[in-house]
Amino acid sequence: MANHKSALKRIRQANTRRLRNKYYHTTMRNAVKALRAETDKEKATERLSEISSMIDKVAKRNIIHKNKAGNLKSKLTKHVNSL
Repeated sequence: MANHKSALKRIRQANTRRLRNKYYHTTMRNAVKALRAETDKEKATERLSEISSMIDKVAKRNIIHKNKAGNLKSKLTKHVNSL
């Protein structure tokens, strides 16, 4: 266990940030799964822009790597165009 007041605060901050990052990550992943399961092209094209911005925000916060974000957006765009 930490002995310093600042170390205890760091532990609290790290835990809060970890939970927040986990929330953003799982929300993004669930949105991606929902878009991949979508069969209607009109609905998929509407949701694609929302999910792309969500992916960008998660990458901006360094929750996922920027290259992974680009790969995800590229694959989702290909999927929507193939519908």
